Amino acid sequence: MTETNEPRLMVGALIRDPYDRIFVQRRSASRRLFPGCWDVVGGAVEEGESLLDALHREVTEETGWQLRQVLARVMHEEWTANGRRHVESDYVVEVDGDLSSPQLERDKHTEFAWVTAEEVSMLDENARRGGSNFIKDAVVAAHAWLADEAGKRRTAV
Repeated sequence: MTETNEPRLMVGALIRDPYDRIFVQRRSASRRLFPGCWDVVGGAVEEGESLLDALHREVTEETGWQLRQVLARVMHEEWTANGRRHVESDYVVEVDGDLSSPQLERDKHTEFAWVTAEEVSMLDENARRGGSNFIKDAVVAAHAWLADEAGKRRTAV
């Protein structure tokens, strides 16, 4: 493998349901990065792939759902893990499929939850497990965007 100083491009899908909850899934204890932590759907952008293509692929691979619509990019951050820089773009998205029954990659994710704006403190657990507040910050950003959009719809009526 060739060493590179180029950051690894990452995407995250902050999947919303009709109740404006955001989908999270727990990484399995055997994962090298952030074992046992809550995560959003997403991953690395493969060579030759656009960010949107990566979002489509990751949503399908990790849940079995199909990406229907990208609503907004709510985060664009850099982070480091195992000495490698990552640049991640996280998007609020809507999907098609049975939202009550995601097809988790069981070797990678062990459970899932739908998180309301009032429940984001459950994601504090990540920092206690050696992770960070990155996922919580992304979910909070998604909820803030959703609340702002709901406010715009109310004032437009």
